[in-house]
Amino acid sequence: MVRVYETTFILKPDLEEGVRDEYLERVKGIITDNQGEIVETDVWGNKKLAYEINDYRTGFYTMITFKGEKETVDELERNYKIIDDVLRYLIIRKEG
Repeated sequence: MVRVYETTFILKPDLEEGVRDEYLERVKGIITDNQGEIVETDVWGNKKLAYEINDYRTGFYTMITFKGEKETVDELERNYKIIDDVLRYLIIRKEG
C-alpha cells in the first residue's frame, strides 16, 4: 500500500557541496528505485544541532517528502545506517 512519508537526514557539516549533492541524489535514487515517488525536496542547509553528535555542533539538514511502500522505507533506512556521513535520520509516515 502506497503511503506518504517524510524523511529528514543530517549530514556532517564539513562535507563539500558536491559530496552533499551526491548523497542527496543517492537518497532520491533509493526512493525511486524502490517504487517510490519524490513529492518534495527541501534543503535546509547547516543548522545548529540540539545536542553535540560525534563532536559536531551543526549539521546539514535535508527533508524529502515521498510516496512509497514499506519496502521503500526499509531500503532507505538500511542505506542511512551504512552511510558514514549521515549523523542522524528520521522517517515518519504522514497522516492522510
